[in-house]
Amino acid sequence: MSTDAIVLLKEDHKEIRRLFRAFEAADEDAKATKHNLVDKIVEALTVHTYIENEVMYPMVRELVPELERNILESFEEHHVADVLCAELDTMGPDDERFDAKTTVLIEAVSRHIEEEEHDWFPQVRETLGRKELQGIGARMIEVRATAPRRPKQPSALRKAADAIFG
Repeated sequence: MSTDAIVLLKEDHKEIRRLFRAFEAADEDAKATKHNLVDKIVEALTVHTYIENEVMYPMVRELVPELERNILESFEEHHVADVLCAELDTMGPDDERFDAKTTVLIEAVSRHIEEEEHDWFPQVRETLGRKELQGIGARMIEVRATAPRRPKQPSALRKAADAIFG
């Protein structure tokens, strides 16, 4: 298994996209299936955003300062995804907004993934050496083991954002 940070994040992205496609392909009346898929999406995104916020983004922000604006936007995009995940985590498939909220989450995260993979991952790879990316990846693997699996509720998210940005 590679410890390259970008490879690890792209593997996460691949799994998240697979879950998104499964949700979108689910029959309109398959409420239990959709609920199960959303539960998996919420868990995958909660872990993924956590390791990026705790490890990847701070390291890239420090080592590749020209990407600071991208990193700050990514923190905010994660905040939006975290809020949507927290709301979905308290909803059931019978809620009239369940499918709509999931669709908005899928659209927002899909755009975010595209920006990371096409805009700034190449810049990070070009600037950082293989050894640095492997070190960041090894740290991400460590943090993943203890990362939360369920999202914080919205009030806790705001406090966490305030702690990061002052």
